[in-house]
Amino acid sequence: MANIERLRVFAASAAQSIARHGQNENTVLAEISPALAELVARDDFLPEAYTRPHPQFYQQYLLYGDPAQNLSIVSFVWGPGQKTPVHNHRTWGLVGILRGGELSTDYAEHNGRLTPGETELLSPGRVVAVSPRLGDIHQISNAHEDAVSISIHVYGGNIGRIRREVFLPETGEVKPFISGYANTYVPNLWAEQ
Repeated sequence: MANIERLRVFAASAAQSIARHGQNENTVLAEISPALAELVARDDFLPEAYTRPHPQFYQQYLLYGDPAQNLSIVSFVWGPGQKTPVHNHRTWGLVGILRGGELSTDYAEHNGRLTPGETELLSPGRVVAVSPRLGDIHQISNAHEDAVSISIHVYGGNIGRIRREVFLPETGEVKPFISGYANTYVPNLWAEQ
């Protein structure tokens, strides 16, 4: 059984940080990042229902969303070989690797076209930040062709409802999208253990 209390404590801590500092990105990231690293350091908190891969598409499960839509916590579950398109976020975010590994490729605009930067392997326990200020366009893929990978994401908004863009670097085409979530219900973080 998952130690949901650890997830509840993390969600409360992240919400309190935003309540104290609003969307002051530097301060909020500095406070939440070590707490996320502590959360993903032990793989014991995520309910099994939010770890299931889809055979064709990566899954984005909402774990917590505050009513003001200033915070969302999501588990991303990557089946073997799955990846995102090149995309942006339109808000700050933190990614903590829980299981497996992910390959992250940042993209930058040069002469009106997106070009890929280096690809970085993100291993369990690692936490990285994204935001329009730090660099917001990237592609993520499961680092494993034969295993599931899972990461926990924290965003300064309701990431499943934010209007974002997918980029096709080969053609320069930009398409709007809203990602939504794979789950209908969120876990009860306040359930008795």
